[in-house]
Amino acid sequence: MADVEIIETAALGDRSHVVHDGEHAIVVDPQRDLDRVTRVLDERGLRCALVLETHVHNDYVSGGLELARATGAEHGLPAAALLAFGHRPLADGDELDAGELRVRVVATPGHTDAHVAYVVDGGPGGTAMFTGGSLLYGTVGRPDLVAASRTDELARAQYRSAHRLAGLADDDARVYPTHGFGSFCSSAPATDDAVWTLGDERARNAALTEPSEDAFAARLVAGLTAYPRYYAQMGERNLAGAGPADLSPPDPVAPADLAGRIARGEWVVDLRSRTAYAASHVWGTIGVELARPFATYVGWLIPWGAPLTLIGDSPGQIADAQRQLVRIGIERPAGAAVGAPAEVAAPSRVTAYPTAAFADVPSGATVLDVRRPDERARGGVVGSIGVPLHSLEALMDEVPDEEIWVHCASGYRASIAAGLLDRAGRDVVLIDDDYTAAEAAGLTASPATGLA
Repeated sequence: MADVEIIETAALGDRSHVVHDGEHAIVVDPQRDLDRVTRVLDERGLRCALVLETHVHNDYVSGGLELARATGAEHGLPAAALLAFGHRPLADGDELDAGELRVRVVATPGHTDAHVAYVVDGGPGGTAMFTGGSLLYGTVGRPDLVAASRTDELARAQYRSAHRLAGLADDDARVYPTHGFGSFCSSAPATDDAVWTLGDERARNAALTEPSEDAFAARLVAGLTAYPRYYAQMGERNLAGAGPADLSPPDPVAPADLAGRIARGEWVVDLRSRTAYAASHVWGTIGVELARPFATYVGWLIPWGAPLTLIGDSPGQIADAQRQLVRIGIERPAGAAVGAPAEVAAPSRVTAYPTAAFADVPSGATVLDVRRPDERARGGVVGSIGVPLHSLEALMDEVPDEEIWVHCASGYRASIAAGLLDRAGRDVVLIDDDYTAAEAAGLTASPATGLA
């Protein structure tokens, strides 16, 4: 059986895969930071023979072109994709070889028009299916990224693609999707379990258990939620082909320069924990904790192409942020400052705001809920105002000019919102608490009332 190495990109909810026969490797849907891929190849003594991509990605900048250039491997992508660089166009029914591995190309439109899956056989065992954004674990990739007007059409295409894949192999075939581990490219929450089989998916996948195409399409479309704004930039970038990622340290920023950037209204992002940021931060910065969702929310909120300056506790923290950002095409920070707030700015520029739990919210407090509308539709704090985080800056005038207690589901998004409110001169309290605590305290009702 062909061996498969999974390269997890938890921050974006995606996986790349290296499938090999012990000597020859096929890399499927590589991310931009290729050192993780080359480490697997080097440690196992593999030669990269093929770089295959299931589709032109919407949620990250591909590393496929650069990996093919660096290794001399053949680079295969769907033939229907209008790419600006040399590659091997792959159509339904094409076959490729890499040592003992045999690859069948299967057209699987739905997530995008130009989408394929790769069915790999070879070695002493069974089949491995690399399904990209078509058949995910328990669900399928979202069908609304091409054009809103085509969502129903592509949802139906997803149904047919899933059924086609289900008929291509036995139950023990292993399924390896690219999306579905927290990615907004997934149409619904999907399991994080390591590897599932085609038999598992036949038993539980929504596309394979719904009684009809009509029922599936209606359910799929009804469950779609907002997706990050930066997705609009990824397709064009991947069609053009991305060069190598530059992860060298950004230029240092002195306190006076940092103050000037803030005064000009530039984005200055503090990477420290949300509790550290609340307790002490440079006024005019935005706190986006360097955690799993970091790049997603920076890419969702910052105007595309705007200069971005980072503040961190250490050079390592800055480097980790760079790695996440380069995956979504934010190539080079405009600079970075390392140290405590009073070290990177004048002490007079350092400020704070309080944090609290749901149990601390006083009666009559103005509560702002920055969860998505689909979350809020299932319930919210009674009397709260609903403005999703990604709309907060545009709707800032609709937030009352008084003390605001802001929450989300866990505290992460609320902390970003608190920074935006603080930068706008609002009096804010961060509710750094799990939403279940609000339910336990009897503060909620369903459905929620209020704005948006």
